[in-house]
Amino acid sequence: MDRPRSGFHGNQTSPVMDKKNYEEVAVIGNGAYGTVYKARDLRNDGQMVALKKIRIQTTEDGMPMNTIREISLLTHLDDHPNIVRLLDICHTQKDQRETHLYLVFEHIDQDLATYLEKCPSPGLGPDRILDLMKQLLKGVEFLHTNRIVHRDLKPQNILVTCDGKLKLADFGLARVYGFQMALTSVVVTLWYRAPEVLLQARYATPVDMWSCGCIFAELFRRRPLFCGQSEMDQLIKIFEILGTPSYEDWPEGVAIRWEAFRPMPRKSLRTIIEDLDSPAQDLLEKLLSLNPLQRISARDALQHPYFSDSIYQEAGGSSSSPSSSSSSSSSNSNGNNSGENYDTDFSPEPEK
Repeated sequence: MDRPRSGFHGNQTSPVMDKKNYEEVAVIGNGAYGTVYKARDLRNDGQMVALKKIRIQTTEDGMPMNTIREISLLTHLDDHPNIVRLLDICHTQKDQRETHLYLVFEHIDQDLATYLEKCPSPGLGPDRILDLMKQLLKGVEFLHTNRIVHRDLKPQNILVTCDGKLKLADFGLARVYGFQMALTSVVVTLWYRAPEVLLQARYATPVDMWSCGCIFAELFRRRPLFCGQSEMDQLIKIFEILGTPSYEDWPEGVAIRWEAFRPMPRKSLRTIIEDLDSPAQDLLEKLLSLNPLQRISARDALQHPYFSDSIYQEAGGSSSSPSSSSSSSSSNSNGNNSGENYDTDFSPEPEK
């Protein structure tokens, strides 16, 4: 039988909440990390929550200190409107070698992938795209300010409430249960992975900005921009649109050599995304810079003319219903990022 241990509640440590306080309703997902349930909080009139059960290997001293530090960090990230709220944390010890960690989040029925699938033709209007993109970047900026790299941003990890609020989910958890899971060969995750991650080079916060660029394009297209079936195929798909990087821009010390790819010219993103106006194109190009040192940061992206010169409403101010209004027009950007988003650096992990 699982034995209760000390846990966390809100932003402070507190006695562990009994697992029996949560009634599992349905399995939302399974993975190497454990299981996600839709559950009822029996203490709060049956309010629906998302209950994430994570398996953690323990030592004879108990839960690793780095895990405890990461859990403590998560409790301080629930006060941003674009981050899914963490309601409770508790854990039970299965045996001497394994602990079950339970993270209780607010439950939101719809992710961005489902939202886009439900969107009727001709798709999202430019005002709604701008609104969602600004909320996405605000959430990412908040994570990066707190020295957290999401590393697995994709529509399935982004939630959209019934009133149109966008919230990032599954942030930081890779640092709780090990980064190996975030780099498994799940094909859908490949589509949003930055070139430096695919090449197993060193990487940092720009990997999230690349994912934001892929998601930005998908908001226009309602389908992914780069759909590779393997790491090598994903790189080819990227280079077919953005062109093969120069030899000087190729990262050092990676297993895949620059000579492995034939030279491919860069295509105009407007030939891929017809509704892309000049400011949106400029922002997308800065998000999808092949060189991570030149990729725009979340902070700089939020200051881009795509947002500052737009006639559309501020993030969170428009309706959650997709619209199909005409594209905006504003001045082009000459902004650039000089690598200030490299506030955290990670070594590559081997694929499993």
